[in-house]
Amino acid sequence: MRYFLLLVLSLTLLMSCGDKKSNEKFLPDASGAINNVSVVTENDLWDGRVGEAIRNVLAKPIYGLPQDEPTFTISQIPTSVFSGFVTKNRTVLKIETNKEAGITISDNVYAKPQKVIVVSGQTKEEIIDVLKANETKIIDIFRNEELSERLRQMAKSPHNFETIKEKLGLTIEFASVYRKAKETDNFFWIRKDITTGTTNLMIYELPYDAIKRNDSVVNQIIKIRDSIGRAYIEGPVEGSYLITENAYTPFHGETIIDNKPTLETKGLWDVKNAFMGGPFINYAIEDKINKRWVVVEGFAFAPSVEKRNYMLELEAIIKSVKIQ
Repeated sequence: MRYFLLLVLSLTLLMSCGDKKSNEKFLPDASGAINNVSVVTENDLWDGRVGEAIRNVLAKPIYGLPQDEPTFTISQIPTSVFSGFVTKNRTVLKIETNKEAGITISDNVYAKPQKVIVVSGQTKEEIIDVLKANETKIIDIFRNEELSERLRQMAKSPHNFETIKEKLGLTIEFASVYRKAKETDNFFWIRKDITTGTTNLMIYELPYDAIKRNDSVVNQIIKIRDSIGRAYIEGPVEGSYLITENAYTPFHGETIIDNKPTLETKGLWDVKNAFMGGPFINYAIEDKINKRWVVVEGFAFAPSVEKRNYMLELEAIIKSVKIQ
């Protein structure tokens, strides 16, 4: 009898597991180029004030690049043809009319990984108001999805530079295509060759008293990065080295990386005594436990081409930092 009961129980468990699997929704892999958003809306809305409001949110220029580039490349799709393959884009913004005004955010609706944001309203004015009120949220949700996707892509072929962890006590994720250009006891210059130039990472540590939180914090960071550039990042001719472009006011703010307060600075770099330049993003992570600052900077040299996606990759790498 006991064996019979065990057999019945086992069969019941197997059947319940089978039912669970059969009820799970199969989702194809999401597709789409980095920083491309599908906008699902009717043509008349797209061609009017609603479309203009959408473009003002998604296609606004990114601060910190030498030339204007949109935050996202957007493709409009009429609702009637939004089916099949076109639903699989990783980031989707849908506009729905004749519904209560509001915004909803959903994961993995048509594919995975995927973010679908639905903005609704009874009138065009309500839809525009919802878009304006949620501009920062919409951008952050789509941007974070793209940062995660870029990291996922690079994780397919991870680097094996163990000395970064050994010398600096941190881990950072980037692809094996990156190479070490320079390494010391507490400084790393890592770079990747691209079609028209290179993308670069600098990783180093500073004493805890090297940066003081006051009104001159931006000037402190610029002075530090210029001294690092002079010491470690040589230019193409003798006497040339990496500096900060003085004619461009850097953006400065605060964020969180690895659950630690972080100073964020974006601007343009230059090379003293040489004609080179491009954008940079600098993150100074406050490591109170180890009484230091961990600085990770990304900068791109890509003349004559758009730099938005290169900088997103560098930002994704930097935000993967985990301090031991």
